[in-house]
Amino acid sequence: MDFDLLVHEAWPAYEQCVHDGWVLRYAGGVTKRANSVLPLERPADLGGAIAAAERFYRERGLRCVFSVGIGAAPGLDEELEARGYGLVDPTLVMAAGSLRPDGSHERVRVEEQPWAGWLETWWAVDGRYGSGLKEAERICTGVPAWYGAYEEDGVALAVGRAVPQGDTLGIYCMATRPEARRRGLARTVLRALVRHAGADSAYLVTTAPNTAAQALYRREGFEIAGRYHYRVC
Repeated sequence: MDFDLLVHEAWPAYEQCVHDGWVLRYAGGVTKRANSVLPLERPADLGGAIAAAERFYRERGLRCVFSVGIGAAPGLDEELEARGYGLVDPTLVMAAGSLRPDGSHERVRVEEQPWAGWLETWWAVDGRYGSGLKEAERICTGVPAWYGAYEEDGVALAVGRAVPQGDTLGIYCMATRPEARRRGLARTVLRALVRHAGADSAYLVTTAPNTAAQALYRREGFEIAGRYHYRVC
């Protein structure tokens, strides 16, 4: 699987500009994933392409960020390092095949659009971007997806997002409120989304230092299938 493209398509920046084989992505500064260069090909003029990317983000008031995965242009990572770009947020792609989730998930609400309670819980856990919730919602709803939440007394305690992508399912926005952790709710939401989608395989991304999340996903049959990191000027 081309995880670089799958992640790009499942988390779409609402402004995209193609320059010499690279996709320059902007979404209000909310997440590096939607506000970074996806360098899919080696450009004819590497220096010129980097300069164009730096200009694109400077005009939007952002630092220039590159997403560097297995499909990145050869030699790009070394060139960026030589230019003083720092390496941040090493990320793992984990994938699972032959998914057959069992168990009952009646308490998991699944909708085709995020509702206020879903957004509130996700942003309470993952809202690291100040007032960027509106931009984040715009990113989420940029492609068809399912939104799942385990609710008690009308409060979403754990949430997740599932994006159907051909033969696989992208799992995003997994978040559990601090007071509801260690109850297996993330696993319940994950299984409910997979069951609702009828997916045989799925993938997700998690930061390399997040060993607790990796342990959970391994118990559900996910294993490391790829890696990427960011270079930030």
